[in-house]
Amino acid sequence: MRGKSQPQANKNNPTATGQKRNFFSRGPDSLEKVWNLSGSSSAASSDMAGENSATGGRTGVRVVVAGDRFTGKSSLIAAAATESYPENVTHVLPPTHLPADFFPDRVPITIIDTSAALENRGKLIDELKRADVVVLTYACDQPLTLNRLSSFWLEELRRLEVKVPIIVVGCKLDLRDENQSISLEHVMRPVMHEYREIETCIECSSVTLMQVPDVFYYAQKAVLHPTAPLFDQETQSLQPRCQRALKRIFLLCDRDMDGALNDSELNEFQVKCFNAPLQPAEIVGVRRVVQEKKRDGVNDLGLTLEGFLYLHFLFIDKGRHETTWAVLRRFGYGDNLELRDDGLPVPTKHASDQSIELKTEALDFLRGTFRLFDTDNHGALRPTELDELFSTAPESPWNEAPFKDAAETTSQGNLTLKGFLSEWALMTLMDPRRSLANLIYIGYNGNPASVLRVTRRKSVDRKKQRSERSVYNCLVFGPENAGKSSMLNALLGRPFSASHNPADERYAADVVDQLGGNKKTLILREVPEDGVKILLSNKECLAACDVAVFVYDISDEYSWKRTRDLLVEVARQGEETGYGVPCLLVAAKGDLVPYPMALQDSLKVCRDLGIEAPVAVSMKTGDLNDLFGRILGAAESPHLNIPETETGRKRKSFRRLVNNSLLFVSVGAAFAVVGMAAFRMYNARRNSST
Repeated sequence: MRGKSQPQANKNNPTATGQKRNFFSRGPDSLEKVWNLSGSSSAASSDMAGENSATGGRTGVRVVVAGDRFTGKSSLIAAAATESYPENVTHVLPPTHLPADFFPDRVPITIIDTSAALENRGKLIDELKRADVVVLTYACDQPLTLNRLSSFWLEELRRLEVKVPIIVVGCKLDLRDENQSISLEHVMRPVMHEYREIETCIECSSVTLMQVPDVFYYAQKAVLHPTAPLFDQETQSLQPRCQRALKRIFLLCDRDMDGALNDSELNEFQVKCFNAPLQPAEIVGVRRVVQEKKRDGVNDLGLTLEGFLYLHFLFIDKGRHETTWAVLRRFGYGDNLELRDDGLPVPTKHASDQSIELKTEALDFLRGTFRLFDTDNHGALRPTELDELFSTAPESPWNEAPFKDAAETTSQGNLTLKGFLSEWALMTLMDPRRSLANLIYIGYNGNPASVLRVTRRKSVDRKKQRSERSVYNCLVFGPENAGKSSMLNALLGRPFSASHNPADERYAADVVDQLGGNKKTLILREVPEDGVKILLSNKECLAACDVAVFVYDISDEYSWKRTRDLLVEVARQGEETGYGVPCLLVAAKGDLVPYPMALQDSLKVCRDLGIEAPVAVSMKTGDLNDLFGRILGAAESPHLNIPETETGRKRKSFRRLVNNSLLFVSVGAAFAVVGMAAFRMYNARRNSST
């Protein structure tokens, strides 16, 4: 059965063309042998890690065939399914299924026929948006339909935001005038350059069955083994993410860490990926192929990283990118060249008032990694050293907000050990999956399930009157110009600056030393004044908060009143949702003259709400009054400093009254039951004695 074998194509075949995006040839023989791909690459992939892993977890591919009327769409589908030319074919076929064993990847295909008629446009759009891959057809005997691809169909797909691979197929090849000279490659190369979503161009004939199975083989391949994540058409090179992933794989296989894969390491890689060892002659062949183009790709120790990357460039260049995908998927990568979720055991069952932290084993690994990449032993990582550390991750995770500039650095901008660990704590708190993935990217080889721990519920901490967390999450509220940004800068040890950006939400994280030598990580999240309403619209926004800090300018009465209102608003939110948090007032700009009645007003509010008096500080003079120690103290005693509004007190009193009444009724009912039972027993004894 022709459809069950891998379709053949080569550079000399004028009916197929592509820019590193078509199935050209199998490449040099020695390259095929090293990956054990003398047969089907996809079959080798199945042997190596099971069908789901080899195909990115896909259980089916949905192909939508579209194009102008009378271009041969329905005949193409019917010919592929029946392996014969259909004399009479329905105008629009129902969904057609190709079984899993039709192609080597063993993934079933569903083919959707469509109509270009105006009355069926709604259904066409719906099907296109559900497609995994689109096959666009034109008729080889009607040049106008070829022109319509770029003038209408390709633009229409972009307008509809259909972001899937496209296979361009010329049907009715048998009807083309033999005297008509046309080079598909010459015609389509500029079109493919403009529309990068085109994976393959191919011509076929449903009458002769020429290359009919190839159409759907390429369609399936474009979904299961996409080219775009691997290869950059503009630069004609491997994509940065692909290079980084392959570098990590190379380093994992380089067990002796000498910068090259020797014969033994290359064999281990071969067996791991393709379940077949290499013969000495095959290894020699691989080295020869690499050394012909990359002199530094091989040295006396074996295959270097440069050579390893070049091998994969060759495969993709020859249209064998399924080989590179087989390697990537064997090492846990998905289609986006990030580690798949099934390899990242992140705790999912936890309450909203629980957080996730790194365990001691992971922190010890990070300290060791920091020292390893601190090549000059200055106690800080330069930007180049940090880039090298994350060179095996998809990208550096801290180049953008909220992580950028969120931790302690030296005056030269180098990241200190405290800053390094604080960035990891922040990333783990906000995105545990990303944190675990990056730990693995940079070389953690322990059990991923033992990296993260879920903290105790805050409701339990409140009952026990003590928190055992290592990382505390603090929300910082206050009006504009109150001094919030200066407070975050002070935590990071940065000099005072009068400039600020009130529109931005910022994070700052640092390890704070406590009395007795204990160290805790404090994370401050600055909430812009205009962002408070949005934040509090989420009923669980305070669940993950360990302490709330309210900053006001002691010299500005409006600043105080606005902060007081914010404090009451947050207190009410906590009372209504059950997620009350310890609160702390910070009287900033202590170097300025306080407005009249500032002290009396603030003390009265603190007394009414039942929280501690404000902490007076001056970021400008550096008088912090142990501010961060006090914040940690409030977080570690989650049962104290929770503000209580008048409404909240009344609600609590009413609840207490109801509970007491219920208790009284319950006790009375119990006495009544006991009395009744005693009376019945007395009557029973009297009757028996009588």
